[in-house]
Amino acid sequence: MEVDVLEFKVPVENNKTLFVWNIQPSHTEAQIYAELYAVFSSFGPLYLLKVCPNAPLNPPGFYALVKFYSAAQAAQAQRQTDGRPLLHSAPLKVRLSSKNTPHFLVDRSRPLSHACCLELANHCLGFNGWTSDIITLKELPTEEEEEEEEEEEGGGRRRSLRFGCLLQLSFPHHGQTSRAAAVLEDSFTCTDVLLQKRCRLQRMVREKALVQAFTAVLLILLGNGKVMVELKQTSDQFLPEETEGVLQVNEVSWSEIAPDEDEADDEEWELTVS
Repeated sequence: MEVDVLEFKVPVENNKTLFVWNIQPSHTEAQIYAELYAVFSSFGPLYLLKVCPNAPLNPPGFYALVKFYSAAQAAQAQRQTDGRPLLHSAPLKVRLSSKNTPHFLVDRSRPLSHACCLELANHCLGFNGWTSDIITLKELPTEEEEEEEEEEEGGGRRRSLRFGCLLQLSFPHHGQTSRAAAVLEDSFTCTDVLLQKRCRLQRMVREKALVQAFTAVLLILLGNGKVMVELKQTSDQFLPEETEGVLQVNEVSWSEIAPDEDEADDEEWELTVS
């Protein structure tokens, strides 16, 4: 039985990437995108679909880049679409990527965004195939609370907010659960709206914890159409934060964000700040 494994990280492998040529300029770029998405997403979830105009020295028209999460689904799509008039025009050329480019070599282990995690999980498992539960979400003390607030030009003062979130991801039909924690801190001027800042940071730390929980999940696609869920055994699910200006704590003490000692793991976590 054919088996394919999907991870909740950005797909960079060549065998998951298709290039589409010979797209005639008889449709608008938006129409081409919609039609290609309908065709290729029928083979499996897509991480990326990008439609671009041909280079100036080439004949008028477009080409497209299609990235799948699954190598098997990308290969099937290539076999069944190559040489077909998908856009009611000349037959299209569809090929698997044959070489790496600098774009594909960046951040090979980069986790998916929050939106992509939801899309992939819902596509493969259904909306009722998984749940997320916040074990605790609380405001944590910051270093600035122990020091005098800095006064900026114009008389404004800056303060910081720091939130921690411990979250559990559950797959009830597969008997699997994954826990992850995240801590985020942001600073702002006191003239900003405090309530909006608090809500934004709470949302960001919830999403970060969910992404971290998904990094331990493997989706096993079986040839008969069934999906299994397994967990990777990893000691470090906390990856560098990409958002500039947000402080990311890579490993968090459960005692900082768990409501009491009974809910905390016995394992000791070292607090490190990047």
